[in-house]
Amino acid sequence: MAKTDEEPRGRSLKACCLVSEMLEEMGLDSRKAREIRRQTLVGLVTFCQWQLARIDESEARANENAGPSAGGTRRKGRRVRVV
Repeated sequence: MAKTDEEPRGRSLKACCLVSEMLEEMGLDSRKAREIRRQTLVGLVTFCQWQLARIDESEARANENAGPSAGGTRRKGRRVRVV
């Protein structure tokens, strides 16, 4: 169990209690934190679904334009420089 420096009496607190206290001090209760976490996960799932749909559309267009002799070959990826 984690002990805090603020409580010299030897009283130990669980890590989850410490996190709850920190969130309360920042003005976030557990319900609000759960709501934010849910919104973030829903956004991430939506983004991934959108990306997969784009990939499927891109591959479908590439196969339509490739013709029978190309055999559905994939293009090389472009190098992108991130600064």
